[in-house]
Amino acid sequence: MKVQKFSVSDAKMVKSPGQDAEIYVGNLVDERNGGPVTIGYGRYAPGQSLTETMEVDDTMIILEGRLTVSTSDGTVTAGPGDIVYMPKGQAVTIMTEGEGALTAFVTYPHWAEAHKG
Repeated sequence: MKVQKFSVSDAKMVKSPGQDAEIYVGNLVDERNGGPVTIGYGRYAPGQSLTETMEVDDTMIILEGRLTVSTSDGTVTAGPGDIVYMPKGQAVTIMTEGEGALTAFVTYPHWAEAHKG
């Protein structure tokens, strides 16, 4: 792979697999590119809630809006410029209020491959 720059407009946003919430993801680098991680953007509509057990290590950078991530250990609220790390195996609930949120993410390994299993 060569050095590349991406913008939100480069991402083809599709509904996040396996859930009914208005949450969309757009991978820019993934298993199809031969890299070791998946990199992309996520868009969360206002008033959404997603509960899942993390199948990969997921690092999420909040670009716009706010969201909360709750676990059995407590809740964190994150806004623009904040980073939330969600380790593999952790049960999380991600919620948005107000205007929703735009995030960038990096997962290891590739979340699409992990989600198949």
